[in-house]
Amino acid sequence: MTNQRKTVKAVTRAAAIGALYVALTFISAAAGLSSGAIQVRLSEALCLLPLIMPEAVAGLTLGCALANFLTGCALWDIVFGSLATFIGAMLTRLFRKQFVKMPFMGTLPTILANALIIPLVLMFVYGEEGAYILFFATVGIGEVISAGVLGLIFYRKIFLSSALSSRLH
Repeated sequence: MTNQRKTVKAVTRAAAIGALYVALTFISAAAGLSSGAIQVRLSEALCLLPLIMPEAVAGLTLGCALANFLTGCALWDIVFGSLATFIGAMLTRLFRKQFVKMPFMGTLPTILANALIIPLVLMFVYGEEGAYILFFATVGIGEVISAGVLGLIFYRKIFLSSALSSRLH
């Protein structure tokens, strides 16, 4: 396969991941789950995709930025929410060789990046009243549910049973 074809495939996959992230965030928003102190974004279930393909980092980051923009988030939420997603996805990708053997560990970068950054957004961008540690806990719990539990289910059911799992080895 030529480099140009590989590039087109990678860009297409990144765009598809971004679009899926946006769609899943819209579903979460319709259910009232995608924002606030307690967030369970279905889109965070995609957090293990960087274990399989490098273009998932860009897809998740751009998908988060677009989803935050389209759901009416403040500018700084778009910036720092996307930064949290980028950090989580990049660390998952960087440590993929270790995480492939223990995929539950691959969810930790996403959980921690969001639990550390999003409370600051809630406090300083949206003026939410409360202690940082409380928001760390609530955002962290939401991430454990969406990225940890749902992400592992998604990863195991869809990707380990598919042809994509061969890309891990």
